[in-house]
Amino acid sequence: MSGAVARAVASKAGANSKQFAVCIGNEGYPAALELRKLYPVLKDAFAEEHNLIRIIDESGEDYLYPNSYFVRVELPVALRQKLRKIA
Repeated sequence: MSGAVARAVASKAGANSKQFAVCIGNEGYPAALELRKLYPVLKDAFAEEHNLIRIIDESGEDYLYPNSYFVRVELPVALRQKLRKIA
């Protein structure tokens, strides 16, 4: 991911996300999702209604994926702030 893309992703994630999820499945999406990687979660009412999750994937864009591919994690505030700054 280029520096400009990383900054855009960080900006999008920082503005809309206080949640993160760890990828535990990537069937059908091996290039877009890395197993065991932490991803920012974006709030999306449509996704929640349809058992999906919206994350910013390896392309730097946000997409919908099955909820079963992720486990949401609660990170300490200090860690969330650091992640936003370095992304």
